[in-house]
Amino acid sequence: MDAPAPADPSAEEALVDALVARARAAQAAFVDGADQARYDRAALAIGWAIMEPERNREMATLAVETTGLGNVADKITKNHRKTLGLLRDIAGATTFGVLSEDPAKGITRIARPKGVVGAVVPSTNPVATPANNAINAVKCGNAIILAPSPKGIAACETLLGYIHAEFDLLGVPRDLVQMLPAPASKVKTQRLMESVDLLVVTGSQDNVRRAYSSGTPALGVGAGNVTVIVDETADLTEAARKISASKTFDNSTSCSSENAIVVVDGVFEPFMAALHAAGGRHLTGAEAETLKTSLFGGGHLNRHLLAQDIDKVIERTGVQVADADTARFLVIDGEGIGPDYPESGEKLSLVTTLYRANDFDDAKALAGRILAYVGAGHSVGIHTADDDRARALGSELPTSRVIVNQAHCFATGGSFDNGMPFSLSMGCGSWGGNSIDENLNYTHFMNVTKVVRTIPPHEPSPEDIFGDYWKTTGR
Repeated sequence: MDAPAPADPSAEEALVDALVARARAAQAAFVDGADQARYDRAALAIGWAIMEPERNREMATLAVETTGLGNVADKITKNHRKTLGLLRDIAGATTFGVLSEDPAKGITRIARPKGVVGAVVPSTNPVATPANNAINAVKCGNAIILAPSPKGIAACETLLGYIHAEFDLLGVPRDLVQMLPAPASKVKTQRLMESVDLLVVTGSQDNVRRAYSSGTPALGVGAGNVTVIVDETADLTEAARKISASKTFDNSTSCSSENAIVVVDGVFEPFMAALHAAGGRHLTGAEAETLKTSLFGGGHLNRHLLAQDIDKVIERTGVQVADADTARFLVIDGEGIGPDYPESGEKLSLVTTLYRANDFDDAKALAGRILAYVGAGHSVGIHTADDDRARALGSELPTSRVIVNQAHCFATGGSFDNGMPFSLSMGCGSWGGNSIDENLNYTHFMNVTKVVRTIPPHEPSPEDIFGDYWKTTGR
């Protein structure tokens, strides 16, 4: 049988151009005569498209079947929780018309759409991430075109069908939310990047770099490689329980899953006992070497182990695990940090790396070295009763978030018991090469026009500004 002919790049570019033209027409119709209620209803339509229980289950099942990543039960939870949290965050938020009036400064701030958003979304979250991006986009009056990963196309197509069904009930134009059609290609994605008004890119760092060089304003997020510290003041049972819950959620597909645990020496043994009780299985010697070889052989992560159930990880690596029937994830010792020690990087699997520190200062230094290798700007965690230590991490390490006494992957992207915005995309600031250091949220999807009027002048004299300085240095 003959191989299929290669795609014609010009035809692929023309296809994307047509999608963008349709998106611009839909966006213009959407904002014509609009009000806040129209934007809000469209956002809720997308929310219900993913959260309706039967649809959610169908899409979660399809996502696992087609990507081979994660597990159905946790994807159902993620689709529900992330969307519900986002809808809570944006409820009542003003994204249409006047945002604020400041008579003292003579400034009126007015919300305006970006236009057409392009969103490149990962295979790890092929339903939740596009839905959340689309909600943020239409909440601010934009159209959006989704670019799913090759394995995520089927799940994204199904989501899109349900979004359009909800839009039909409201009279919202279907072309307000579109996706690049199969098959996925770099030509299509590149053309999309060059043709829209705003890019949002989650996942591949290659895609993030391409987005930043596309000439289009881009919001990219950095790589995760979460390190969590357990110090001598921590509640060890709770720390172990939370680490286990976070590490195993959706088989560690989250960029916020714990990739390394740094334990202060004084509580190492009791913590390891607590971790074992929580399902962590510490491998040493030959078994640890076997796991490392299986996971990192060939110079890259073994795709057959990524985001797989623990029984498959054990079976495919052939390691012998104590109390295997209650194992939830595997732990290996970190022999070093850097490119010669791949266990110090992101693993996207039910494997985490263990480091033993002399004291808190040593633990902080280890966490800093790990971040400097992979994950700068993303987040670190600490289990402690000493809040000054959390502040120290926030003051000294290259990180945008310090998660304190929480299950990391549930907390970093927003939680119902912390104040972070719900998001599946975490900006990593200049440390991670990103334009934002916040959780991606609706405020990033709108322009703000300032109407500026004259006010009584306020011009200080040089003495007002430099008086104290001159007292120190002289004039």
